[in-house]
Amino acid sequence: MKKYSVGDIAKQMNVSADAIRYYDKEGLLPFAKRDAAGRRQFTDDDLGYIEVINCLKMSGIKIKEIGKFIDWCMEGDITLNQRLAFMEDQEDQLEQQIKELEANLAFLRWKKWYYQTAAEAGTESIHFIPGTTQVDAKEHERYQMELAKQTIKAD
Repeated sequence: MKKYSVGDIAKQMNVSADAIRYYDKEGLLPFAKRDAAGRRQFTDDDLGYIEVINCLKMSGIKIKEIGKFIDWCMEGDITLNQRLAFMEDQEDQLEQQIKELEANLAFLRWKKWYYQTAAEAGTESIHFIPGTTQVDAKEHERYQMELAKQTIKAD
């Protein structure tokens, strides 16, 4: 069976060697073996665990929670239901985060259009209700119409 070093894993998984060492320090790699010199060695079997750990970490899951999940993995089939429930919960949380990010992105795009059109006109007042500094609701409609036109062109 082929053995991989921390550097090998880092390259293969596109994660830093420091991250791999950190995962080990935090107890997320109980399957990692060490050679006679004390260097971590991994096998092909370990790659799947590291992939899961990295994905969970990149999804914003706390190290402690990832550690609990890895412990369940090490316990075997007896924890399948806990692992399934964990993944379902994480999926729900990630979907909610995506919705929030999509809403933020939509708002940022609206503001980008707002400032782009104001810069082209040389004044932001083109978006205001006359005599105020309040954005006219019609500007949102105008923006939505511009979006619709771009969508039609893209199709």
